[in-house]
Amino acid sequence: MYKLIAIDLDGTMLNQYGIVTEKTKETLKKAQEKGMEVVIASGRPIDSIKNIAKEIQSKKYFISGNGAILYDIKNEQILYENTLKKSKVLDIIKICEENSIYYNIYTEKEILAKNLNYNVLYYYKENLSKEEQQKTHINLIENLYDYISKKDEKIIKITICDSHQAIFNSIIKKLKEISDIEVLEVSHMSRKIIRQGTEDVPIEYFYTEISAKNVDKWNTIEFLAQKIKVLPDEIVAIGDNINDIKMIKNAGLGIAMGQSSPKVQEMANTITKTNIEDGVSYAIEHILIEI
Repeated sequence: MYKLIAIDLDGTMLNQYGIVTEKTKETLKKAQEKGMEVVIASGRPIDSIKNIAKEIQSKKYFISGNGAILYDIKNEQILYENTLKKSKVLDIIKICEENSIYYNIYTEKEILAKNLNYNVLYYYKENLSKEEQQKTHINLIENLYDYISKKDEKIIKITICDSHQAIFNSIIKKLKEISDIEVLEVSHMSRKIIRQGTEDVPIEYFYTEISAKNVDKWNTIEFLAQKIKVLPDEIVAIGDNINDIKMIKNAGLGIAMGQSSPKVQEMANTITKTNIEDGVSYAIEHILIEI
């Protein structure tokens, strides 16, 4: 029997508008009533995940920053962390500034950015339909280099975005020269939808995510599994992106979303429907039938 379900958020549990549907909430509730631990495994900051964990009644643990942090919800404390060193963050900022490329910085509690664009614009638009306590905190700062230099913030990851692939690829090469960091290999464009009045407007961009060395969702899932005495074969992992590959590949049951790239899907035991079609609910309902 499966005892732990690790689920990505964006492109997985959340639909195209960044919402957990009522159907998905109901299915996750059933899974927890059957004794399964539902654990969010996301790249988002702690406070952004807290709100969604509350929505789905996940009350024990979640993973933030693509595995940089394991958070204990009940006791409101970090159980495990592997965050970026300040010196590495400043090196990355310098490269981005010198090459006029967009970047944003994820701390434990908020996203730091110079302006609203790409993924930060998506979160901003998502916030407009949410109550204050449910919003992803965005802090716009003109000089991020100075801000980080003077602060002792825990940085869980940095996201770098550009709409031009050639420019983006040249920056990736420079970033890979920095030691002791992980540069996520993403070969496809991110496509998100925002609501503009009555119309759906796509936001499309190439991106990468940078974290400390050895940060990975699966590594943190393993840490949690050992803590709560769950075997790898008793874990279900559901995701859609490159940062979900290791957990999909290593879990007892790895599930890829229907819109995932072929690279993600080939690592999965099974492929569910898309996030627009409540793919998470569809996959878990099939697991529940077999119990």
